[in-house]
Amino acid sequence: MATADPARPGFALPLLLLAGFRTLIDDLHTELARQGHPGLRPLHGFVLQAVGPHGTTATELGQRLGVSKQAAGKTVDRLVALGYLERADDPRDARRKLVRMTSRGHDGLARSAVTFDALRDRWAATLGPERVAAIEDDLRTVAAADLFRLDVPGWFGT
Repeated sequence: MATADPARPGFALPLLLLAGFRTLIDDLHTELARQGHPGLRPLHGFVLQAVGPHGTTATELGQRLGVSKQAAGKTVDRLVALGYLERADDPRDARRKLVRMTSRGHDGLARSAVTFDALRDRWAATLGPERVAAIEDDLRTVAAADLFRLDVPGWFGT
């Protein structure tokens, strides 16, 4: 077993990865607020992605996020109040209620995508495009195959 470098303790890696993530997310939300979405929070992005383009039920949303139906419902209530989601009857089953994105929700996601591209460009300007590409490639190598998972809220909460 290799001797750990005291200047690079093992616990620093996840903290640095989290700090990089936090920096990107904080910068994203600063820009979203500037563009008219001051109420969006990091959790909301996961929720909007989990709702998807065709909508879902609160139960399915909770499963996708790895949280209880009640926790999902509380977040849906908040996003309905902010105008990002709406509740509607399911045209295939009148007993079910769907949670769907509004045009404001779609706008928030679209602006997030554009802003993430700009933030990546900013990192590339600072570190160099090759270094950013290498970071991405290296993370793809070591990260789990199901790279994009929506259950982060539940994972953090358990």
